[in-house]
Amino acid sequence: MHLGKSYNVSEFLFWTRRQIYGLLICGSAPVFLYKVFSVTWLSVPLTIVVLLGTATSFIVGFKNVQTYNRATDALDIWIDILGKSRRWGQIVRNFVEDEEVSRRLVHRHLAWLTALRYELRRPRIWESTSKRSNAEYRRFYRVPEWERDIDELLPEYLSPSETEQAIASTSIATFVLSLQGSSLKMLHMAGNLNSSFYLELQKAIGDFIDLQARSERFKNFPYPRQYATVSSLFVKFFCFLFPFGLLHEFDKLNDSVSGFMHGNMIWLVVPCSVAVSWMYTSLEQVGESTENPFEGGANDVPISTLCSIIERDLKEMLGEPAGEPSGPAIIAL
Repeated sequence: MHLGKSYNVSEFLFWTRRQIYGLLICGSAPVFLYKVFSVTWLSVPLTIVVLLGTATSFIVGFKNVQTYNRATDALDIWIDILGKSRRWGQIVRNFVEDEEVSRRLVHRHLAWLTALRYELRRPRIWESTSKRSNAEYRRFYRVPEWERDIDELLPEYLSPSETEQAIASTSIATFVLSLQGSSLKMLHMAGNLNSSFYLELQKAIGDFIDLQARSERFKNFPYPRQYATVSSLFVKFFCFLFPFGLLHEFDKLNDSVSGFMHGNMIWLVVPCSVAVSWMYTSLEQVGESTENPFEGGANDVPISTLCSIIERDLKEMLGEPAGEPSGPAIIAL
Protein backbone atom coordinates (compact mmCIF):
# COMPACT_ATOMS: atom_id res chain seq x y z
CA MET A 1 0.00 0.00 0.00
CA HIS A 2 1.26 3.48 -0.85
CA LEU A 3 2.16 5.00 2.52
CA GLY A 4 3.73 8.20 1.20
CA LYS A 5 2.06 11.58 0.84
CA SER A 6 1.01 11.05 -2.79
CA TYR A 7 2.05 9.57 -6.10
CA ASN A 8 4.47 11.66 -8.13
CA VAL A 9 3.35 12.77 -11.59
CA SER A 10 6.34 10.95 -13.07
CA GLU A 11 5.31 7.71 -11.32
CA PHE A 12 1.76 8.00 -12.61
CA LEU A 13 2.88 8.79 -16.15
CA PHE A 14 5.30 5.86 -16.05
CA TRP A 15 2.51 3.57 -14.86
CA THR A 16 0.05 4.70 -17.57
CA ARG A 17 2.49 5.34 -20.41
CA ARG A 18 1.34 2.38 -22.50
CA GLN A 19 -2.18 3.77 -22.43
CA ILE A 20 -0.79 7.11 -23.63
CA TYR A 21 1.05 5.45 -26.53
CA GLY A 22 -2.15 3.77 -27.65
CA LEU A 23 -4.13 7.00 -27.36
CA LEU A 24 -1.56 8.86 -29.48
CA ILE A 25 -1.98 6.31 -32.24
CA CYS A 26 -5.75 6.34 -31.87
CA GLY A 27 -5.84 10.17 -32.04
CA SER A 28 -3.33 10.58 -34.87
CA ALA A 29 -4.75 8.05 -37.35
CA PRO A 30 -8.10 9.79 -38.05
CA VAL A 31 -6.44 13.23 -38.26
CA PHE A 32 -3.88 11.90 -40.75
CA LEU A 33 -6.60 10.36 -42.91
CA TYR A 34 -8.78 13.47 -42.68
CA LYS A 35 -6.03 15.99 -43.45
CA VAL A 36 -3.67 14.18 -45.81
CA PHE A 37 -6.08 11.94 -47.74
CA SER A 38 -9.18 14.16 -47.38
CA VAL A 39 -11.30 11.34 -45.99
CA THR A 40 -13.81 13.82 -44.57
CA TRP A 41 -16.61 11.33 -44.13
CA LEU A 42 -14.74 9.95 -41.08
CA SER A 43 -16.12 12.76 -38.92
CA VAL A 44 -18.69 11.66 -36.36
CA PRO A 45 -21.29 14.07 -34.89
CA LEU A 46 -19.93 15.39 -31.60
CA THR A 47 -23.32 14.93 -29.93
CA ILE A 48 -23.06 11.16 -30.27
CA VAL A 49 -19.58 11.16 -28.76
CA VAL A 50 -20.72 13.37 -25.86
CA LEU A 51 -23.61 10.99 -25.08
CA LEU A 52 -21.23 8.03 -25.14
CA GLY A 53 -18.75 9.89 -22.93
CA THR A 54 -21.48 10.69 -20.40
CA ALA A 55 -22.58 7.05 -20.20
CA THR A 56 -18.97 5.92 -19.91
CA SER A 57 -18.24 8.36 -17.09
CA PHE A 58 -21.20 6.99 -15.10
CA ILE A 59 -20.03 3.39 -15.59
CA VAL A 60 -16.40 4.17 -14.72
CA GLY A 61 -17.50 6.19 -11.69
CA PHE A 62 -19.72 3.33 -10.49
CA LYS A 63 -16.84 0.86 -10.82
CA ASN A 64 -14.41 3.09 -8.94
CA VAL A 65 -16.86 3.59 -6.08
CA GLN A 66 -17.38 -0.16 -5.78
CA THR A 67 -13.68 -1.01 -5.93
CA TYR A 68 -12.90 1.71 -3.38
CA ASN A 69 -15.52 0.16 -1.08
CA ARG A 70 -13.91 -3.25 -1.51
CA ALA A 71 -10.52 -1.82 -0.54
CA THR A 72 -11.83 0.03 2.53
CA ASP A 73 -13.89 -2.97 3.68
CA ALA A 74 -10.81 -5.19 3.38
CA LEU A 75 -8.79 -2.67 5.37
CA ASP A 76 -11.50 -2.62 8.07
CA ILE A 77 -11.24 -6.40 8.37
CA TRP A 78 -7.50 -6.25 8.97
CA ILE A 79 -7.78 -3.39 11.43
CA ASP A 80 -10.25 -5.63 13.28
CA ILE A 81 -7.69 -8.46 13.16
CA LEU A 82 -5.11 -6.05 14.60
CA GLY A 83 -7.34 -5.08 17.51
CA LYS A 84 -8.53 -8.61 18.30
CA SER A 85 -4.96 -9.95 18.11
CA ARG A 86 -3.84 -7.47 20.74
CA ARG A 87 -6.81 -8.52 22.86
CA TRP A 88 -5.80 -12.16 22.40
CA GLY A 89 -2.27 -11.42 23.62
CA GLN A 90 -3.58 -9.50 26.62
CA ILE A 91 -5.89 -12.31 27.76
CA VAL A 92 -3.31 -15.04 27.21
CA ARG A 93 -0.59 -13.13 29.06
CA ASN A 94 -2.74 -12.20 32.07
CA PHE A 95 -4.93 -15.26 32.61
CA VAL A 96 -2.86 -18.28 31.59
CA GLU A 97 -0.63 -19.12 34.55
CA ASP A 98 2.06 -21.10 32.72
CA GLU A 99 4.33 -18.70 30.81
CA GLU A 100 5.41 -21.41 28.37
CA VAL A 101 1.76 -22.14 27.54
CA SER A 102 1.14 -18.42 27.03
CA ARG A 103 4.09 -18.25 24.69
CA ARG A 104 2.81 -21.21 22.63
CA LEU A 105 -0.67 -19.71 22.34
CA VAL A 106 0.74 -16.38 21.14
CA HIS A 107 3.18 -17.98 18.70
CA ARG A 108 0.45 -20.19 17.33
CA HIS A 109 -1.60 -17.07 16.69
CA LEU A 110 1.36 -15.55 14.83
CA ALA A 111 1.52 -18.75 12.76
CA TRP A 112 -2.15 -18.21 11.83
CA LEU A 113 -1.44 -14.63 10.75
CA THR A 114 1.51 -15.80 8.66
CA ALA A 115 -0.51 -18.55 7.00
CA LEU A 116 -3.39 -16.20 6.28
CA ARG A 117 -1.29 -13.50 4.64
CA TYR A 118 0.49 -16.09 2.50
CA GLU A 119 -2.85 -17.52 1.44
CA LEU A 120 -4.13 -14.07 0.51
CA ARG A 121 -1.05 -13.37 -1.64
CA ARG A 122 -1.54 -16.42 -3.87
CA PRO A 123 -2.25 -15.23 -7.43
CA ARG A 124 -5.72 -15.55 -8.97
CA ILE A 125 -6.48 -15.56 -12.68
CA TRP A 126 -8.51 -12.33 -12.56
CA GLU A 127 -5.88 -10.28 -10.73
CA SER A 128 -3.89 -7.60 -12.53
CA THR A 129 -0.41 -7.89 -11.00
CA SER A 130 0.83 -9.81 -14.04
CA LYS A 131 0.07 -6.90 -16.38
CA ARG A 132 3.24 -5.25 -17.64
CA SER A 133 2.43 -1.83 -16.18
CA ASN A 134 1.90 -3.31 -12.70
CA ALA A 135 4.80 -5.76 -12.97
CA GLU A 136 7.20 -2.94 -13.87
CA TYR A 137 5.97 -0.80 -10.98
CA ARG A 138 7.00 -3.48 -8.48
CA ARG A 139 10.51 -2.07 -8.57
CA PHE A 140 9.22 0.62 -6.17
CA TYR A 141 8.14 -1.83 -3.44
CA ARG A 142 8.50 -5.39 -2.21
CA VAL A 143 6.13 -8.21 -1.30
CA PRO A 144 7.70 -10.42 1.44
CA GLU A 145 5.35 -13.35 0.72
CA TRP A 146 6.94 -13.69 -2.72
CA GLU A 147 10.49 -13.63 -1.34
CA ARG A 148 10.36 -16.46 1.21
CA ASP A 149 8.40 -19.71 1.34
CA ILE A 150 5.97 -20.24 4.19
CA ASP A 151 7.74 -23.52 5.04
CA GLU A 152 10.70 -21.44 6.22
CA LEU A 153 8.61 -19.32 8.60
CA LEU A 154 6.24 -21.77 10.29
CA PRO A 155 8.99 -23.46 12.36
CA GLU A 156 9.56 -20.09 14.07
CA TYR A 157 6.06 -20.32 15.59
CA LEU A 158 5.07 -24.00 15.69
CA SER A 159 6.64 -27.18 17.02
CA PRO A 160 8.14 -29.59 14.45
CA SER A 161 5.13 -31.94 14.61
CA GLU A 162 2.65 -29.05 14.33
CA THR A 163 4.61 -27.59 11.41
CA GLU A 164 4.55 -30.92 9.58
CA GLN A 165 0.80 -31.30 10.05
CA ALA A 166 0.12 -27.69 9.04
CA ILE A 167 2.11 -27.92 5.81
CA ALA A 168 0.31 -31.15 4.90
CA SER A 169 -3.14 -29.58 5.42
CA THR A 170 -5.26 -28.06 2.66
CA SER A 171 -5.64 -24.73 4.46
CA ILE A 172 -2.81 -23.96 6.87
CA ALA A 173 -4.64 -21.00 8.43
CA THR A 174 -7.75 -23.07 9.16
CA PHE A 175 -5.68 -25.93 10.56
CA VAL A 176 -3.79 -23.60 12.94
CA LEU A 177 -7.06 -22.19 14.30
CA SER A 178 -8.35 -25.72 14.81
CA LEU A 179 -5.12 -26.61 16.59
CA GLN A 180 -5.49 -23.52 18.76
CA GLY A 181 -9.01 -24.52 19.75
CA SER A 182 -7.94 -28.08 20.63
CA SER A 183 -5.08 -26.72 22.77
CA LEU A 184 -7.49 -24.51 24.72
CA LYS A 185 -9.80 -27.46 25.31
CA MET A 186 -6.95 -29.51 26.73
CA LEU A 187 -5.89 -26.64 29.01
CA HIS A 188 -9.45 -26.26 30.26
CA MET A 189 -9.88 -29.99 30.91
CA ALA A 190 -6.56 -30.06 32.77
CA GLY A 191 -7.75 -27.25 35.05
CA ASN A 192 -5.18 -24.72 33.81
CA LEU A 193 -7.81 -22.39 32.35
CA ASN A 194 -11.04 -21.49 34.12
CA SER A 195 -14.36 -21.59 32.30
CA SER A 196 -14.85 -17.85 31.82
CA PHE A 197 -11.48 -17.28 30.16
CA TYR A 198 -11.82 -20.51 28.19
CA LEU A 199 -15.09 -19.27 26.73
CA GLU A 200 -13.55 -15.84 26.06
CA LEU A 201 -10.64 -17.34 24.13
CA GLN A 202 -12.89 -19.74 22.20
CA LYS A 203 -15.06 -16.78 21.23
CA ALA A 204 -11.92 -14.98 20.01
CA ILE A 205 -11.06 -17.99 17.83
CA GLY A 206 -14.58 -17.84 16.41
CA ASP A 207 -13.99 -14.17 15.60
CA PHE A 208 -10.72 -15.02 13.84
CA ILE A 209 -12.51 -17.70 11.78
CA ASP A 210 -15.08 -15.09 10.74
CA LEU A 211 -12.40 -12.53 9.86
CA GLN A 212 -10.51 -15.13 7.83
CA ALA A 213 -13.66 -15.98 5.88
CA ARG A 214 -14.35 -12.30 5.20
CA SER A 215 -10.79 -11.83 3.96
CA GLU A 216 -11.13 -14.88 1.72
CA ARG A 217 -14.31 -13.41 0.29
CA PHE A 218 -12.36 -10.49 -1.20
CA LYS A 219 -9.59 -12.82 -2.37
CA ASN A 220 -11.68 -15.57 -3.95
CA PHE A 221 -14.63 -13.58 -5.29
CA PRO A 222 -13.58 -10.72 -7.62
CA TYR A 223 -15.46 -7.61 -8.64
CA PRO A 224 -18.26 -8.99 -10.91
CA ARG A 225 -16.75 -9.75 -14.28
CA GLN A 226 -19.75 -8.48 -16.25
CA TYR A 227 -19.39 -4.98 -14.78
CA ALA A 228 -15.61 -5.00 -15.18
CA THR A 229 -15.92 -6.10 -18.83
CA VAL A 230 -18.60 -3.56 -19.75
CA SER A 231 -16.63 -0.74 -18.12
CA SER A 232 -13.45 -1.64 -20.00
CA LEU A 233 -15.25 -2.00 -23.35
CA PHE A 234 -17.07 1.32 -22.98
CA VAL A 235 -13.84 3.16 -22.15
CA LYS A 236 -12.04 1.65 -25.15
CA PHE A 237 -14.91 2.41 -27.51
CA PHE A 238 -15.16 6.00 -26.28
CA CYS A 239 -11.40 6.57 -26.63
CA PHE A 240 -11.52 5.15 -30.17
CA LEU A 241 -14.51 7.27 -31.25
CA PHE A 242 -13.63 10.53 -29.49
CA PRO A 243 -11.04 11.82 -32.04
CA PHE A 244 -13.55 11.26 -34.87
CA GLY A 245 -16.04 13.50 -33.06
CA LEU A 246 -13.50 16.35 -32.88
CA LEU A 247 -12.44 16.37 -36.53
CA HIS A 248 -15.18 18.61 -37.90
CA GLU A 249 -15.22 20.85 -34.83
CA PHE A 250 -11.49 21.66 -35.03
CA ASP A 251 -11.61 21.97 -38.81
CA LYS A 252 -14.15 24.79 -38.44
CA LEU A 253 -11.69 26.70 -36.23
CA ASN A 254 -9.54 27.41 -39.32
CA ASP A 255 -11.99 30.17 -40.26
CA SER A 256 -11.17 32.14 -37.11
CA VAL A 257 -7.35 31.92 -37.12
CA SER A 258 -4.58 33.14 -39.36
CA GLY A 259 -0.86 32.59 -39.78
CA PHE A 260 0.85 29.27 -39.31
CA MET A 261 -2.12 27.55 -37.67
CA HIS A 262 -4.54 28.50 -40.45
CA GLY A 263 -5.48 25.26 -42.12
CA ASN A 264 -3.66 23.23 -39.45
CA MET A 265 -6.06 23.50 -36.51
CA ILE A 266 -7.13 19.93 -37.18
CA TRP A 267 -3.84 18.67 -35.71
CA LEU A 268 -4.89 19.92 -32.27
CA VAL A 269 -7.32 17.02 -32.20
CA VAL A 270 -4.41 14.76 -31.25
CA PRO A 271 -3.34 16.39 -27.94
CA CYS A 272 -6.92 17.26 -26.97
CA SER A 273 -8.25 13.76 -27.59
CA VAL A 274 -5.28 12.19 -25.81
CA ALA A 275 -5.72 14.42 -22.75
CA VAL A 276 -9.45 13.68 -22.36
CA SER A 277 -9.18 9.97 -23.17
CA TRP A 278 -6.23 9.60 -20.78
CA MET A 279 -8.46 10.69 -17.89
CA TYR A 280 -10.93 7.91 -18.71
CA THR A 281 -8.29 5.21 -19.17
CA SER A 282 -6.47 6.29 -16.00
CA LEU A 283 -9.64 6.08 -13.92
CA GLU A 284 -10.30 2.65 -15.40
CA GLN A 285 -6.76 1.54 -14.57
CA VAL A 286 -6.97 2.90 -11.02
CA GLY A 287 -10.25 1.03 -10.47
CA GLU A 288 -8.75 -2.19 -11.81
CA SER A 289 -5.71 -1.90 -9.53
CA THR A 290 -7.95 -1.31 -6.49
CA GLU A 291 -10.53 -4.06 -6.92
CA ASN A 292 -8.31 -6.86 -5.52
CA PRO A 293 -6.98 -5.60 -2.15
CA PHE A 294 -4.69 -8.58 -1.44
CA GLU A 295 -3.14 -9.29 -4.86
CA GLY A 296 0.28 -7.77 -4.12
CA GLY A 297 -0.15 -4.43 -5.87
CA ALA A 298 1.03 -0.99 -4.79
CA ASN A 299 -2.52 -0.09 -3.67
CA ASP A 300 -3.11 -3.21 -1.56
CA VAL A 301 -4.10 -3.43 2.08
CA PRO A 302 -0.68 -3.57 3.86
CA ILE A 303 -1.28 -6.95 5.47
CA SER A 304 2.40 -7.80 5.96
CA THR A 305 3.06 -4.49 7.71
CA LEU A 306 0.02 -5.06 9.94
CA CYS A 307 1.22 -8.60 10.75
CA SER A 308 4.65 -7.18 11.61
CA ILE A 309 3.03 -4.67 13.97
CA ILE A 310 0.96 -7.42 15.62
CA GLU A 311 4.01 -9.64 16.05
CA ARG A 312 5.99 -6.78 17.60
CA ASP A 313 3.21 -5.96 20.07
CA LEU A 314 2.48 -9.56 21.10
CA LYS A 315 6.13 -10.40 21.59
CA GLU A 316 6.60 -7.29 23.71
CA MET A 317 3.70 -8.49 25.87
CA LEU A 318 5.63 -11.73 26.39
CA GLY A 319 8.86 -9.87 27.06
CA GLU A 320 10.47 -11.20 23.88
CA PRO A 321 12.61 -9.03 21.60
CA ALA A 322 10.88 -7.80 18.46
CA GLY A 323 12.15 -5.47 15.77
CA GLU A 324 10.27 -2.44 14.50
CA PRO A 325 8.26 -2.99 11.32
CA SER A 326 9.91 -1.16 8.48
CA GLY A 327 9.53 -0.64 4.76
CA PRO A 328 9.96 1.81 1.88
CA ALA A 329 7.68 4.78 1.28
CA ILE A 330 5.74 2.86 -1.36
CA ILE A 331 4.92 -0.51 0.07
CA ALA A 332 2.55 -3.38 -0.59
CA LEU A 333 3.20 -5.43 2.49
